[in-house]
Amino acid sequence: MNEQMIEYGLLIGGTLLLFGFISFLLRRGLSLFIKKNSNGDDLDPTNFVFLKNSISLICYSIALFWIFSKIPYFKSLGNALFASAGVFAAVLGFAAQKAFANIVGGIFILIFKPFRIGDNIQVGTGFKGSVEEITLRHTVIKDLEFRRVIIPNSSMSEATIVNSTITDKKIRKHIELSISYESNLELAESIIRRELSQHPLALDHRTKEEIENNIPMIQIRLIRWAESSIVLRAYVWARNFDDSLEIKWDVLRSIKLAFDANGVEIPYPHQMVIQKKVD
Repeated sequence: MNEQMIEYGLLIGGTLLLFGFISFLLRRGLSLFIKKNSNGDDLDPTNFVFLKNSISLICYSIALFWIFSKIPYFKSLGNALFASAGVFAAVLGFAAQKAFANIVGGIFILIFKPFRIGDNIQVGTGFKGSVEEITLRHTVIKDLEFRRVIIPNSSMSEATIVNSTITDKKIRKHIELSISYESNLELAESIIRRELSQHPLALDHRTKEEIENNIPMIQIRLIRWAESSIVLRAYVWARNFDDSLEIKWDVLRSIKLAFDANGVEIPYPHQMVIQKKVD
């Protein structure tokens, strides 16, 4: 009996070690493949990353089935569980419904691809960042502060996703600026247009016809007469989401300095109060 228990123990331990080693080799191989080919535009690493994160579950599931088939006690236990499969499935389904929902959500993400590895997305009205990893259970998003936001796949499947790179990485960034009613509007527009067009990351997205017709590279619109200011919106194209943020952060500073040097006022919010004297 003791010898049989030792034999079963060696079988279980050896099987788990073998499939664990196979899982490690497969994950390592896929990681090297993804790293080697990640710079190619034709390779979408999403499927490979999802498969890599699923390998351990697949390997250990096969190992458990192998152990159940080789050890008589486990085999009879499996038959008993199979005989009461209805009750067992109901209990298991109730206990693990969230886990199954996440797995199904991950598979749906893999099939329909609302986002891929490396895409810049916004989840609902909350988290923004680039998709770093998709596992069986969750999606990992790296935000602008390089923190990792871990969101269950079931939530990702139900959320509204704003994807900035799903078909085209180019971004038309909207930058809003306010000037006072007393400021020279044309001067302010020329300063904004100059600072944006001179930025090294700004992309000239004009067609040949627009260039021939002298259409400016930077379009500016007066969008609102606010209570204490005139609101202008400038449109600038960038090659990707990160470049668009760099442009915005840089020109907000350079435009402020240029406004100060040329007497264009950025007004403080203010209100006029009229006090009437009652006899």
